[in-house]
Amino acid sequence: MHSAPRRTVKPAILPAYQAPLVPHVPACGIGIASRMTSRPKVKTKSRAPYVLREARPGDLGWVVNRHGVLYAEEQGYDMRFEALVSRIVGEFFERNDTRHERCWIAERNGKNIGCVFVFRKSPQVAKLRMLLVEPSARGIGLGARLIAECIEFARSAGYRKITLWTHNSLTAARRLYKKAGFRLVKSVPNPSFGRDLVDEFWDLKL
Repeated sequence: MHSAPRRTVKPAILPAYQAPLVPHVPACGIGIASRMTSRPKVKTKSRAPYVLREARPGDLGWVVNRHGVLYAEEQGYDMRFEALVSRIVGEFFERNDTRHERCWIAERNGKNIGCVFVFRKSPQVAKLRMLLVEPSARGIGLGARLIAECIEFARSAGYRKITLWTHNSLTAARRLYKKAGFRLVKSVPNPSFGRDLVDEFWDLKL
């Protein structure tokens, strides 16, 4: 059996690695940042360049796996969280709506170190989802760069607003969103994934 030819995507090297190191930024998943209470701190940060690229075969499984593993270890979420991520990612790639939706995979030295997605919620509203930064890549501004890419794409795609979901206990992610211009519009207690959580919904007008 011969595999179909695959389109080659030439990623652009980002300038983030050239900037001064910033305070430690916990990982984010579906708009959720980790508290990082159980992992040892990383003493040094790699200055190696990273690239942002389109998804390719194997990335779907990586996104689901890393969300499941990191949020079990760092937040105590049960497997219902991983199941939710699996459904969301599967639906995204089934639609394959590249005009209105986008996925970025951050890669460094041949290894995935982060991701983020923009979904189409309505003709005028985009949704930022599944933002994640690997522990080895925290502290180099990658999370902020991924958020900025989402905002830029949403504007270029003609959306009037971009929204996201996070939890009130995830202060690192909330600071990133606030700095990017998002504003909290609604909070709802919602025990889920084996935790007592409070859902938060943030919006940014474009």
